[in-house]
Amino acid sequence: MYTIKDLEKIASQVRRDILRMVHGVASGHVGGPLGSADFLVALYFDTMQPDPSIFSMDGTGEDIFFLSNGHLSAAWYSVLARYGYFDVKELTTFRKMGSRLQGHPAVKEGLPGIRMSSGSLGQGLSVAIGAALAKKLNADEHLVWCLMGDGELEEGQNWEALMFAAARKVDNLIAVVDYNGQQIDGPVNDIMPLGDLTAKFEAFGWKVLTLYGNDMAEVIGTLKKAQWFTFQEQPVIIVMTTHMGYGVDFMMDNHEWHGIPPSDEQLARALGQLEETLGDY
Repeated sequence: MYTIKDLEKIASQVRRDILRMVHGVASGHVGGPLGSADFLVALYFDTMQPDPSIFSMDGTGEDIFFLSNGHLSAAWYSVLARYGYFDVKELTTFRKMGSRLQGHPAVKEGLPGIRMSSGSLGQGLSVAIGAALAKKLNADEHLVWCLMGDGELEEGQNWEALMFAAARKVDNLIAVVDYNGQQIDGPVNDIMPLGDLTAKFEAFGWKVLTLYGNDMAEVIGTLKKAQWFTFQEQPVIIVMTTHMGYGVDFMMDNHEWHGIPPSDEQLARALGQLEETLGDY
């Protein structure tokens, strides 16, 4: 079992990976991936603990995860590699021609751990609901997890999915909203204010939990709490507040870091704030 300190060290390395991957190809997203790193590390290394050696597309007999906001791919790829789905050295191919590590996850590349092509926002929750219903039909008592972005909730398909999951009592599903308050064009509240998400999700019939997603101990505790609320005839959703660009002071809470790579000088400054714990690839 990993301690909180162990998980924090892994998250620090994941953040280093994100920065180096995006810098290496001068293309990609760093802000959202840096903010979501704690959640993804906690989910894989503590909560789900899947077995990479038995990966299958249908995910029978294990918890499965879908990344709806596919532009967070650098964080997910790093976690998958560090967890053992593929060689960490493959991170050097991120977003390059012929790579399995596309800018947005793609199933046609055959990358272990990926069960859905994502990047067109608003679709992940619908796919996760379908997977959760399939588990019910197959008498598979494992859970389905899905991570979405806050700006992504401006897509109407999410709200149809939210209604459907509650109406059909899809209670083996845990959705998580990465609520960093930023999207590519500016603060979410300036683009399309979301209002009181907790009240909205509750009105749609979901069990709602809240979480500060850049505190590893709180992440672990809340994910375990969310598991406790499953199989009680309603889906579960976590409103997870994070900081875009967490871990790098000049990137934090700045929407301009949604989708730009760091320069050589900025990379050096950023890496100077993050401990190398597992060895850079």
